[in-house]
Amino acid sequence: MRSRTGSGVRLDRILFMVDQTICKYQNAITGLFANQKDFPGHAWIRDNVYVIHSLWALYRAYMKCAEFDEDLTKANELGLTCIKMMQSLLECMMRQADKVEMFKKYQRPVDALHSKFSVSTKSTVCGDTEWGHLQIDAISLFLLTLAQITASGLQVVRNFDEVAFIQNLVYYIETGYRTPDFGIWERGDKTNQGIRELNASSIGMVKAALQALNDVGDLFGDGSRRSAIHVLPDEIEQCSAVLSSMLPRESFSKETDAALLTIISYPGFAVEDAELVEQTRDTITTKLLGKYGCRRFLRDGYKTALEDPYRLYYNKSELQQFENIECEWPLFLCLLMLDAMYNKNDEAVEDYWQRLESVVVLCEKGFRLIPELYKVERHCVAGEKANRGSQPRIPAGATPAELDPLSRRLSSHEKRPPCEVQVTILAKTGEVQRELRANGINVQRIDEIDPVFTILPASSLAEFHSRIGQSNKLRLSGRPSDRDIGLLSTSRLYQIGQKFVIFTPQFMDSRRSHLMYDIRILMDEWSSELQYIYASWNSVSISGRPLVVLVINSDMLTTDGLSNFSNISLNRFMKSTVIGTIKKINTGYLGGARIVMRNLSDFFRTTAVSKLEFNDNSGEFLLDEPETKIQFALPSDVSLADKTSFSLSPKPSSLRRGESVRDRSTYNLVHKVSMRHRSIALDSNDSGWFIVSVSYGLCISKPICEIVSHEHWRYLVKLRLKYAPRDPPEIQTYGPPTAPVAMSETNASISRNMLKTTTRNADST
Repeated sequence: MRSRTGSGVRLDRILFMVDQTICKYQNAITGLFANQKDFPGHAWIRDNVYVIHSLWALYRAYMKCAEFDEDLTKANELGLTCIKMMQSLLECMMRQADKVEMFKKYQRPVDALHSKFSVSTKSTVCGDTEWGHLQIDAISLFLLTLAQITASGLQVVRNFDEVAFIQNLVYYIETGYRTPDFGIWERGDKTNQGIRELNASSIGMVKAALQALNDVGDLFGDGSRRSAIHVLPDEIEQCSAVLSSMLPRESFSKETDAALLTIISYPGFAVEDAELVEQTRDTITTKLLGKYGCRRFLRDGYKTALEDPYRLYYNKSELQQFENIECEWPLFLCLLMLDAMYNKNDEAVEDYWQRLESVVVLCEKGFRLIPELYKVERHCVAGEKANRGSQPRIPAGATPAELDPLSRRLSSHEKRPPCEVQVTILAKTGEVQRELRANGINVQRIDEIDPVFTILPASSLAEFHSRIGQSNKLRLSGRPSDRDIGLLSTSRLYQIGQKFVIFTPQFMDSRRSHLMYDIRILMDEWSSELQYIYASWNSVSISGRPLVVLVINSDMLTTDGLSNFSNISLNRFMKSTVIGTIKKINTGYLGGARIVMRNLSDFFRTTAVSKLEFNDNSGEFLLDEPETKIQFALPSDVSLADKTSFSLSPKPSSLRRGESVRDRSTYNLVHKVSMRHRSIALDSNDSGWFIVSVSYGLCISKPICEIVSHEHWRYLVKLRLKYAPRDPPEIQTYGPPTAPVAMSETNASISRNMLKTTTRNADST
């Protein structure tokens, strides 16, 4: 006769209880789970994912302690149940693929994926505006669970269409750090009036999901890179920065929230700062922990005796009546106990276990169950308000490593030192190379690097990601090409087919960023961005060191000739700024950041490498497309044939911009103002831009002149005469085709008034 060990017997007992309390309420066809008495046919994404967690934990326990063949059979059954539920949830969301496509572009609440579906048909159960469907944390929790389950050996994803959809879900959630949602409680802000807000619990879950998918590798589990999910590390860092600035608060309206336990501990583990984790945990236990569990947040009226269950939203004046009578949820005692187990705090584990022992109830079958919540009865409300905790309440409503195969729990304990930043300076032309060598800086030209490397701008990386995740069957595109490509994303090598591609930073693209027009601001940007990489690289868990490639253009060094687009001669001061910055980089330190400057081939073995693969193997073809090969050119690199331009006031050849006192003071003023807000983007179609341009002697091409109104044109000429030399030469201009040269008295009066206003504002500045 075979004998069972104690662990095997206990697992069988737990399996029987799970079968009677969870699996009993699953739909036999869809596998979805319904647990709301008020909505018997509705299946919430979040609730079903946590059910999957419980079944998956039992599956992991059986796989570890299997003693006989029937134990493996039970484990396989549990694993297949998890897969079926995950696939059903995935199918529910795939039926709304059109919403994912729209939400990527506009982030509108009506385009959000629904948060609940029909248990029997997997279809929607309410309208887009009839529920707070925009819950970024629910989708993120699903993706996090998908990554963890896949890492444990269970394959959920079955084909490349599902891979494409999951890639689009990444695009769906990656802007969660700036997308207000309704939060984990589906009610929006604390006032429960349908107002969305940024929630730290949602942002933390987004960060956890992105990190987990980045770590899991491929979703097929066979090493196929075509099933890998691509995550931009800059989106992870954005979530981390916003999350750190918000904790221990949950949102603008909520001082704290028990939901934060899911991101500082199991299952999210989204906070690496151990002190911030401790501060958040202490805030929750101090403000929310009670005898029966934790309140969700302060003044939470859900299912209290004073709440009107027939109204979806509250009135503005009734929030205060819920103070001190909020329901307490024993569920959070379980999360606190799990947190203590992960931290190996045996004393806290025993304390929370004793608290749980006091709140469990016996069901009809003899199982000890934890109620959803404990509430104060109506006749005890007054006493509880006067003295919180004085009134009785009535119930209403495995090992850590095995439940975290991606080892996310170690993020707050294992700290890596900052990683040095590898920098390669490339000269665009031989003239630039000789100029740099004359100043003691040895660099390669772009055409001298190894042929295995290809240099492309950041806009090309955006084009590549716009192809990743495409699915004609689901009518899904890739990542929106108008989203920024962050610096961490362009600081690594990309293998596309047999080629290695390096992308220059986005701020070096003259077609995307106006920093290229101001060399001093650009050099300041170099310094700040390299320090940012130095401080942030290890927090996004990328293997290898960062590599930043900076291309030096001739207009960044020479003062010969005038740029026909900007008409600004780069003076000697700007030239020394560029040379000085490069020399600082070459010394090894820049603003506290450790920098290593060498040739590109010297960094090949130490640089982080990411492999981009496309289902249709179109990666190498994209490299050969003309529109992908955007040149590294300042405006002056455009051919002269395309630059028919004019100058409102040609300057004497002996006068240089760097020697003009007024221009130098104006330049310094603009520089200081620009540094206050790095995200200023000038619109070249803005008529106000023309006014500023011409007033400072900038050059405008003839086609642009034709789109300026007559009134603006007359004002431009007036401004230019105001700032021109006292004896200017004859003005040669291309005026509007039908504009008269002389001004009428009325227009002249208007122009004089505008000029007086402009001069007065300039003097006051």
